[in-house]
Amino acid sequence: MSKSPQEWLKQADYDMETVEIMFDNKRHIYAVFMCHLSIGKALKGLYTQKLNKTPPKTHNLIFLVEKIKLELSEDLYDFIFTLNGVSVPTRYPDELQKLQKDYNTAKTRVLLEKSKEALKWLKARLER
Repeated sequence: MSKSPQEWLKQADYDMETVEIMFDNKRHIYAVFMCHLSIGKALKGLYTQKLNKTPPKTHNLIFLVEKIKLELSEDLYDFIFTLNGVSVPTRYPDELQKLQKDYNTAKTRVLLEKSKEALKWLKARLER
């Protein structure tokens, strides 16, 4: 049986809490990875609600946005597009030290804040 839309959102919230913990402990790569995971789960909750079926096993956020025909602002679309591009590098870094340099505290904080805004926006679209 498929997860309910509310269950997807509970897990998205849980993952966002994990982002904060990873960030506070300077595990920036994992914080960024968890941002992607959280937004992916929120999108899957909307997918479940709108299409009334189990979402595909994908990590492609843009694919999910397109499948559920979400109308995003240009800024939100650009952010989700950017977040979509960090999934593989943070999951399987080619060079750990370089990635740690790329995702410093300042850059990670911006991704974290934008992810929280995106999650809030996505949750507001879920029928309760």
